[in-house]
Amino acid sequence: MFSFSDLFQWDRFITPTIIKTFYWLVIGVICLFGLSGIFAGLTAMAISPFAGFLIVLESIAGVVVGIVFSRIAAELILIVFRINEHLGAIRDQGGGMR
Repeated sequence: MFSFSDLFQWDRFITPTIIKTFYWLVIGVICLFGLSGIFAGLTAMAISPFAGFLIVLESIAGVVVGIVFSRIAAELILIVFRINEHLGAIRDQGGGMR
């Protein structure tokens, strides 16, 4: 985790720590929207069973796709920071370009 003093120093990145929190918040929001869509689909089944069933299926598929894409986005951000760390280690070893 990071401390409050890390906010004012540039020795360490805090984004890799924060991105995990945002990832879980996004997962929560996606699940809430998915539940909302499922309930809307169940309500629509009273009018048209087939259309309501399609809405439920689309909501479930949307949740799955949303979770996968949010994970991919979070990992891409973390990869950028890992690349930065590895390049810094290479620079510190003296293997950088001149």
